[in-house]
Amino acid sequence: MGGLREVAASFVVPGPAGVAIRDRLRVSAADAAVLTEVGVYLGSLAAGDLAERSRQGLGHDAASWAVRKRELTGRSSARWAGSITKATHDQWALARRGQAAHMAWLRGQIASIGARLARPLGAKADKRDGLVRGYASRGEWHAKSRRLQTLKDRLAVVEADWAAGRVRVVRGGKRLAHARHHLQAAGLDEPAWRQRWCAQRMFLAADGESGKRFGNETIRVTDTGQVSLKLPAPLAHLANAPHGRYLLDATVRFQYRGAEWLDRVTVNRAVAYRIHHDTVRGRWYVTASWQRAAAPVLPLQAALARGVVGVDMNDDHLAAWQLDGHGNPIGEPQRYFYDLTGTAQHRDAQIRHALTRLLHHARRCGAAAIAIEDLDFSDGTSREKHGRNKRFRRLISRFPTAKLKARLVSMAAEQDIAVVAVDPAYTSRWGAQHWQKPLTTKARRMSRHDAASIAIGRRALGHPIRRRTTPPPPPPPHQSDGAGHRTVQARPDTRRREETRPHVPGPRTRCAPPGHGAKAGDQGAQHRSGHPAEHGSWQQDSLPLSL
Repeated sequence: MGGLREVAASFVVPGPAGVAIRDRLRVSAADAAVLTEVGVYLGSLAAGDLAERSRQGLGHDAASWAVRKRELTGRSSARWAGSITKATHDQWALARRGQAAHMAWLRGQIASIGARLARPLGAKADKRDGLVRGYASRGEWHAKSRRLQTLKDRLAVVEADWAAGRVRVVRGGKRLAHARHHLQAAGLDEPAWRQRWCAQRMFLAADGESGKRFGNETIRVTDTGQVSLKLPAPLAHLANAPHGRYLLDATVRFQYRGAEWLDRVTVNRAVAYRIHHDTVRGRWYVTASWQRAAAPVLPLQAALARGVVGVDMNDDHLAAWQLDGHGNPIGEPQRYFYDLTGTAQHRDAQIRHALTRLLHHARRCGAAAIAIEDLDFSDGTSREKHGRNKRFRRLISRFPTAKLKARLVSMAAEQDIAVVAVDPAYTSRWGAQHWQKPLTTKARRMSRHDAASIAIGRRALGHPIRRRTTPPPPPPPHQSDGAGHRTVQARPDTRRREETRPHVPGPRTRCAPPGHGAKAGDQGAQHRSGHPAEHGSWQQDSLPLSL
């Protein structure tokens, strides 16, 4: 099978390691003013700390961290200083990971363009020899050569930043900062943009502490839902409760996972909180998060013991089909559509509703696992890989692979359903080749995506995608089972699963077995050599016929 890459083994995706829940804060005007003042002040401290951390670069150590925290403690409090410095380190580390990913992407693009520039114009690709296709025209070749130099210059800048430990971070978001110079295109005016910019740069987040009262001493939420926060030292005059605390009039009531949250705060286990302001809706929200004990990953064979639901992810729907333990499709194909146009909240809701319907279908089927493709389109949206097919490149870019997988894993863990990731190689092509036509009937129209869901499920179960294998060479000269009947519908560990079918005594028709039926006594009517003719073998007379 030259030219085909090796298919990676399937595996069970580990469950989520943390939990985050959110509830609305119906604050009064006085509470909103205090929260805004505290958030803006702490946000300015966080911006200064991030700038100082970026200037230190790779020379940062524990001593410099202690110095920064000591300076912030005098301007706020020890706990606020710890939260700010930890958030700064997380943001700096995230920016470094982004730099590494950007460098890898630039190097891949440079190598891809360089390989195509080295080929003659109009040359075709040769996968066996590892040769890519050449550019179609001289003009395209010239444009790509200029593009190559631009990418090399970008790579040099990123590599210099990486070597110096310098990161480029915009608190509040680069997109929102860019919108300041294009307010009309963004549909904003200057006051609306300023309000959104200040809300994004506020800092109202505190990590939890086990053993402290209700699991958090900085932003405290009691078991009755009362919210209070420790004010920084310069804003202590705003306190309305003892020990420099401000008690909000609004209360929270977590509807989702409320019992689990209540169990933690009752025994003073750590819970982190974050308060943020949605200026578009004019609402305040509080988010609670905590870590969960790592659940043991279910073995692959145990997860697939009751079959699997194969799922093919597409840009507008999920195609699913239930398979039993032998890889046979059961029932009818299922399709769960979603619309990825509109706002981010609309897209998120669409994905959540589609996954909810999928999980309900898996529960009704009795399956304990869902098989999905381990897709990664990080390098699949470039023009060098898909040529001028802009429509296909946009389709791939629109695939919500990361969000779908993250949500599916977290939602399936609550339903005790395992998620099995399989190699996506050739699932659509081989599924359509081996399953689309045989399962198409007058009452059921099969699509390539439905067939791909069967291929994904069979790969998760450890079966080949094709429905049955052929006997070994040479090919049989007739349609009977003389050369052996091989099938792979059984599991790989089933003995004698590819051997010849056992011989069943009796005729191969739907008549009664020998010695039974209404005419059982007349079976020897045509008698010549002492045996019934239909069961005896023909023998030639020893004397020649001429005599």
